[in-house]
Amino acid sequence: MFLLKTKGTAKISDYVQIRNDDFILIALFPIKNSEKNLCKIFKEEEIKKIKKKISNVKFGKLEKI
Repeated sequence: MFLLKTKGTAKISDYVQIRNDDFILIALFPIKNSEKNLCKIFKEEEIKKIKKKISNVKFGKLEKI
């Protein structure tokens, strides 16, 4: 899986994309609502790992998770 953080503008918030190994979009959500959206898709131990990656990865950088 891959994680990509995109920087928003004044009217559009910052977003996170999570894609599978074939680069198909699995999830797209605002960073500020990450906890609620991750709970719908992943298990609790995966959520902790992904949240840590979200906070550490730079905007526009593709990160393997």
